[in-house]
Amino acid sequence: MTVLSSRPAQPVDPGLVSIALEIAGRLANDASDVIMATAGRGARPDDETSPFDWVTDTDRTLERHTRRVLMAEFPDIPVFCEDVDEDVASDAEYRWVVDPVDGTANYVAGVPWCAYSLALVDRWGPVVGVVADPYRAQIYAAARGRGMRANGTPVKLGDQAVSSIVCTEMTRTGPWPGMGEFISRAALAGTGVRVLGSKALAVAQVALGHAAAAVLHSYHEWDVAGAVALAVESGAAVLDRRGEDDPLPVDGLLVAMPEVAEEVLAWWQSSTAR
Repeated sequence: MTVLSSRPAQPVDPGLVSIALEIAGRLANDASDVIMATAGRGARPDDETSPFDWVTDTDRTLERHTRRVLMAEFPDIPVFCEDVDEDVASDAEYRWVVDPVDGTANYVAGVPWCAYSLALVDRWGPVVGVVADPYRAQIYAAARGRGMRANGTPVKLGDQAVSSIVCTEMTRTGPWPGMGEFISRAALAGTGVRVLGSKALAVAQVALGHAAAAVLHSYHEWDVAGAVALAVESGAAVLDRRGEDDPLPVDGLLVAMPEVAEEVLAWWQSSTAR
């Protein structure tokens, strides 16, 4: 099995990476402060979306702030965001993708599990990624070829015991096809499946070594690009549903500790086979 982190890193301007990492980290800190100051209030459901989608004033405030800063610092790099851009498509060499509040239903309810996610992406995948985990006062950051850090402390998979937890998330309309069977297969193997409500944090848990894997049946690029940057740099396997390495596969995503990637992939493939 090949894994994304084993591929040679595609070259990128080191000056761009350094400034992008600095600006992204600053934005993540700003977002963390705003989320903690406003969590649990200010919800405004969008009637045109599914019951799993929410729009809040905080989403819009953080989106505007992120766009304003990025457009001032990187005027030639487009910025894509969940509540405005249905599909990410750009001919530009680089693009920014941001999810101001990933796990908005949790944020609205005051459940301590949501994140701010930002990534600089090129044709080969994430170049820079940051995920703010406000309730745990953590900023996770990574850049291509420079490793992953949690509040400045390097993180690398390899020394941790393999977790008995696997994360997944609902689709926009509810459980994904085969999700029940996937949970059953995991349980038979002594693994618990958790659905916690944030795709970014689900992937980040694998990068941190807290979860063995994260399976996302569907997602948008802005949901996970920042966290995938973390996973790649920490040494996790990043695969599509066929088991092929892919930085941001369009048809589902598996992020896993290398020791269990094949096993979890088999559960996923078997549960969704027709």
